[in-house]
Amino acid sequence: MNSASSLKNKIVDLVGLKKYFPIRAGVFLQVKGWVKALESVTLSIAENTVIGVVGESGCGKTTLAKLLVKIHEPTDGKVIFYKDGKEHDITNKLGDVRSVFRRDVQMIYQNPFDSLDPRMSIYDIIAEPLKAHKIFEHKAEERDYIKELLQKVGLTPDMLDRYPHEFSGGQRQRIAIARAIALKPRLVVCDEPTSALDVSVQNQIINLLFKLRSEYNMSYLFISHNLDVVRYLSDRIYIMYLGNVVEEGDSEEVFSKPLHPYTITLMHAIPDWNPKVRKFHKLVLEGEPPSPINPPSGCPFHPRCQYAQNICKKEKPALLGEKHKVACHFPQA
Repeated sequence: MNSASSLKNKIVDLVGLKKYFPIRAGVFLQVKGWVKALESVTLSIAENTVIGVVGESGCGKTTLAKLLVKIHEPTDGKVIFYKDGKEHDITNKLGDVRSVFRRDVQMIYQNPFDSLDPRMSIYDIIAEPLKAHKIFEHKAEERDYIKELLQKVGLTPDMLDRYPHEFSGGQRQRIAIARAIALKPRLVVCDEPTSALDVSVQNQIINLLFKLRSEYNMSYLFISHNLDVVRYLSDRIYIMYLGNVVEEGDSEEVFSKPLHPYTITLMHAIPDWNPKVRKFHKLVLEGEPPSPINPPSGCPFHPRCQYAQNICKKEKPALLGEKHKVACHFPQA
């Protein structure tokens, strides 16, 4: 059993998480197959850290986020939540830590055009979690606090009584961020929070998240396909492919010494913006990712890997290593 002192800095552990979605067809909606969205993912998040999760569309990033915030229930594995040195198994239900968990763990969604209720004013949107947890007794205090939140995210108090359709995408995402931090959570799950925004606005939102992390001592689970952003924000990175973690390690270690062929390919795809170089690296990855309905045997990456050998087609490699882990029969050290 872990001691309370060893648990005090932990927020959540995801242990061997697996998620399969049923494919139903026919008159009686019988299960005809499964979408294997996530395969045995283990991940730990401590206080005041940023965990980056990277991968192509459909690799299971968003499913992982929704399992963490309890939108989905796992097919297998465990979700462990830590509070005041005690661990709580919330895999199947939140139980008596429901209120604490909902306050401590918040989420910023990918699309600010869908995540804000168009019928609610900005005040009501941000006030919703405050009312749910009965933070303020008096409305005047609540309103002053929300005005302060708006200023923290780069908006002005005179926007309180307006509606989402009156704002740009970047402004809407700032409103979503204000709602997410209203309860001063320990962990914010960011599901590609800049991907729906113009490039000119993305940098502003990333800098805002970086500033708020320092001010509130929050942790982030930051999901993205943008490697530059993840490198800038993250302390530790998890590379995902077809529902599997294929490499994980400290941010700079993974970027400076990638081991998995898929990670190496992703790194080579990053454009070099050195004005003296001004060129793009050659992308050597070919083909589309296999379907999660019928994933390949052995290593999930072997159909696209230039280093694949017979063993790769037959045996799935385990995620091995100490601080820097890789799931590959032939890591490229």
